Amino acid sequence: MKKLFLINIVLIFLAQCIMPQKVKTGIEILRENNFKQLEGMRLGLVTNASGVDSELKSTVDILFEAQNLNLAVLYGPEHGVRGNIEGGQLVDNYTDERTQLPVYSLYGKTRKPTPEMLKDIDAIVYDIQDIGCRSYTFISTMGLVMESAAENGKEVFILDRPNPLGGIRVEGSIVEDEYISFISQFKIPYVYGLTCGELAILLNEEGMLKNGVKCDLTVIEMEGWQRNMTFDQTGLPWILTSPHIPHNYSPFYYVCSGIVGELRDAVSIGVGYTLPFQTFAAEWIDGNFLADKLNSYDIENVLFRPINYIPYYAHGKGNNLGGVQIFITDYNEVDLMPLQFYFLQAVKELYPDLNIFDKALSNQIKAFDKALGSNQIREKFIQSWRYKDIEQLLKADAEKFKQRSSKYYLYN
Repeated sequence: MKKLFLINIVLIFLAQCIMPQKVKTGIEILRENNFKQLEGMRLGLVTNASGVDSELKSTVDILFEAQNLNLAVLYGPEHGVRGNIEGGQLVDNYTDERTQLPVYSLYGKTRKPTPEMLKDIDAIVYDIQDIGCRSYTFISTMGLVMESAAENGKEVFILDRPNPLGGIRVEGSIVEDEYISFISQFKIPYVYGLTCGELAILLNEEGMLKNGVKCDLTVIEMEGWQRNMTFDQTGLPWILTSPHIPHNYSPFYYVCSGIVGELRDAVSIGVGYTLPFQTFAAEWIDGNFLADKLNSYDIENVLFRPINYIPYYAHGKGNNLGGVQIFITDYNEVDLMPLQFYFLQAVKELYPDLNIFDKALSNQIKAFDKALGSNQIREKFIQSWRYKDIEQLLKADAEKFKQRSSKYYLYN
């Protein structure tokens, strides 16, 4: 009997080690507390399809149905409140069919809430699952909402969610002044290692909002999340945060290829096929040669296999593309941003007479620089087409930012 008891104890222990830990997000903690932080306020909500609880119920519906709340207005970021608008497509003002609440667009002619858009509320609630990458537009929307709230005397409540890349990884350089844009809104690294709640505190306390304004900010913290957790360890369902981020591992691949993906007339990164952000391919590439070349670099924690595919839309639509599929073998240890520069290096070695930037439009090259937050990295790189020659430029700010941001950590 005693032996059986010990076996059961061991099995329970092993199950706890193997099973993902269940994290409670900000919306769930808010609900457990019967929404008391928001009682008596007229509320506006910034969210999209990813704003759900662990049972997949929308934050819109949760707040709208709460008996002690007054949800008055919705605000639509890129892709809209219910996720029914394609990436890059402007969002118009409209009425939410389910609740009949007005939806003001924050991804159209207006990206920062106007005083008119805020006049009927006391506080703004923000609940969007982000991907931990600077060029993803939701954090830009969050910052502009905070700015407008500060300028118009409104409170801001951030319902915190996990950073799917974890809270330890920091990659990329700080944005230079002239490259501040909607895909590089703040002077933070490309991968910043914070939850959206932690980032909001940093923006507020470090004077990163316009004119150094500070909003009246409250972060509703998660329970159970730790900095070393990637999304698959949270026990939460992954809701695609945008059409090309369909899986909980997609954010890793976004960082691998998203910057070179701005050169959309020159190369496919799998957008338009079934592997968004997981390939490097073009009509003129021999995938076998490219895979051999990239694998010869012995890049740690990643492998490349030859692939051919015909995109259904986007670059190369209807044409047979050759290239490689990226396979990350250790998500915790891999360096993500360098992979696209190793791809550019390999292309130059295989096709020495080709300059891949010549195949892209000038506005695409500008977008490449905006995503990087600088043109210096590209200009330095094309002098030799070697990743090692820009490695220090990419890594120069990471440790300093970690030290600066660590005082705003909400989780261990």
